[in-house]
Amino acid sequence: MVHKRSLIAAFAAAALLPAASLVQAQDLKVTIGVTAGPHAQIAEVAKQGLKVKLVEFGDFIQPNAALATGDIDANIYQHQPFLDAQNKDRGYKLVPVAKAVNQQMGVYSKKIKKLADLKSGARVGIPNDPTNGSRALMVLAKQGLITLKANAGARASVLDITANPKKLKFIELEAAQLARALDDLDAAAVNSSYAVAAGLSPQADSLALEDVNTPYVTVLIVTRAGHEQDKGLQAFVKAYQSPEVKAFVDKTFKGAYTTAW
Repeated sequence: MVHKRSLIAAFAAAALLPAASLVQAQDLKVTIGVTAGPHAQIAEVAKQGLKVKLVEFGDFIQPNAALATGDIDANIYQHQPFLDAQNKDRGYKLVPVAKAVNQQMGVYSKKIKKLADLKSGARVGIPNDPTNGSRALMVLAKQGLITLKANAGARASVLDITANPKKLKFIELEAAQLARALDDLDAAAVNSSYAVAAGLSPQADSLALEDVNTPYVTVLIVTRAGHEQDKGLQAFVKAYQSPEVKAFVDKTFKGAYTTAW
């Protein structure tokens, strides 16, 4: 009788093992939102061997909207000032989990070789979202093309321009469209993710690059508040911040992106 009970207990324990394993596997599943291009490429390398689903987005607004509603578990595409602005403006409760890569905004042109060659009234494209738009204006201001109000900071807009000697005309477009609009513009400030995706090299092709020490350069892995320690997400972060991913970034992007950890 005792032997029979032992067998029954053993079979019951064995039957429970697959369920326990399934629960553990489910805990490690994670869905990551990325913008198309380099962030998607890097995440593809990082996810190898993990239960990770990547969802690609074509703009800078939807990845946070999808994260806030729980459609994805984390995203990789934004810097801290943009995250802060989104939380404030849209009521999100999103938080950084880890650093991903460094990327500098650059100014590009197919019509001139240096920014000093911009003619009076030239058309210059900048991102139409507030944070990256201000970022572009600060790059142009550092080059002496415009002057901004002293207190404009990360909220600077074209309304904060106090001096514009060349009477530049600013064309505000979605960040993802700027690289493709270079044929129709005299110059444009383009985020590195979209520049690289369009075949441009920030180091070789830009006419000006953002200061690497600004808070706008480091891209973060972001999730909803309270989910920072989720097992699946932490497994992905560990895989992302690995020597293999660093080697891929260094080899593939040759300085256009650098690992930030």
